[in-house]
Amino acid sequence: MKRYEEWADTVIEKIRRKMKWVSEKNKDKIPYRTDENGNYDDRSDLSKKWRIDDGLNWWTNGFWGGICWLMYQDTGEQRYAEIARVSERKMEQCFQDFYGLHHDVGFMFAPTAAADFVLTGNKEARRIAMHAATLLAGRFNPVGKFIRAWNDLEEDTRGWAIIDCMFNLSLLYWASEESRDPRFRQMAMMHADTVMKHFVRPDGSVCHVVEFDPETGEMLRSLGGQGYQEGSAWTRGQGWALYGFMISYLHTGKKEYLETAKRVADYCLAHIPENGIIPVDFDQPMEPAYEDSCGACVIAGGLLELAKHVQEEESYKPDGENYKPDGESHRTDAERYVADEKSEKYQEAAVRILRAIADNRADFGENCDAIVQNCSGAYHSPEHHFTMVYADYFFIEAIYKLKGTGRLLW
Repeated sequence: MKRYEEWADTVIEKIRRKMKWVSEKNKDKIPYRTDENGNYDDRSDLSKKWRIDDGLNWWTNGFWGGICWLMYQDTGEQRYAEIARVSERKMEQCFQDFYGLHHDVGFMFAPTAAADFVLTGNKEARRIAMHAATLLAGRFNPVGKFIRAWNDLEEDTRGWAIIDCMFNLSLLYWASEESRDPRFRQMAMMHADTVMKHFVRPDGSVCHVVEFDPETGEMLRSLGGQGYQEGSAWTRGQGWALYGFMISYLHTGKKEYLETAKRVADYCLAHIPENGIIPVDFDQPMEPAYEDSCGACVIAGGLLELAKHVQEEESYKPDGENYKPDGESHRTDAERYVADEKSEKYQEAAVRILRAIADNRADFGENCDAIVQNCSGAYHSPEHHFTMVYADYFFIEAIYKLKGTGRLLW
């Protein structure tokens, strides 16, 4: 990705300048979004009357720490590690309270505690991350082979699974690799296989929510969830699938995961607008023109990861077939050319999205704590075009991917 390094460098300089003061201003917080004055909120503020799953248990609470670990890798500044660990220590209280934790412990603890251990060897962080992974494993339904989403809502959600959870699997893969216990990996792969079978449509579009019978594992129905309608393509869900299957591929080498990521990516490429501004749902009406810059950043990150690995799709199979430790390729020159062409296509699409964000949807000034603007939680939500801390995480991470620096925290 060297051809984009110079542009990435200019954006990284802006990120460094912004994060230097934003991190100091919010060093004792766990932020999610900014208010009307551009100031971050604090999900760890116990004086506020949060719902049980809205405060310390809020699913995005790992991304602020994750941003700080990204900055730590970039700058080497110890202050970023110290700020990241504030989130880690505060969120440990969630284990004691227990109620309110759900499938998103992966989002919460993979880019915080697990990242801390991977980057620094902090043994306390390892303990916290292993605790979180064990709780996530406890949500696995062995009959349906899926990880249950959410806790009790207004509806019976015992059999619900969601596409977002493809990212939570990274914590299980890490736990399996770190503990050498295959059960974590086995559960992650069974969930990924279930998603591959029931969530990803033949054209590469993706369901947000699928309901299974929790007693028999039978698929009952799919739901539109945060997208425009059932059967449509919620863009952030496309990103969770694309990037999520790449994560499973990276941890397992299972070719089917790479092929699924390519299918989802090809659907995205066929629907990304020329200007690179991503809607909330690829199938939504032209008006109102709701955007989701967060979904855009997740898709871009997945495309860059895919671009990096698409040329390796036949170099490693789980059963060892076609695997050569010396890295010798089995591809013909023609096949290699096609792989190179696909890689370039994915890179170009990712950069088009990131340029659209950096040029038109980013605030690198001092009037707003967040960088990425115009995010949306769901198409039918009454509120649109606000900031989300995890949009900043995926934007910053994607820019570092272009530069070729840093270690993937998933």
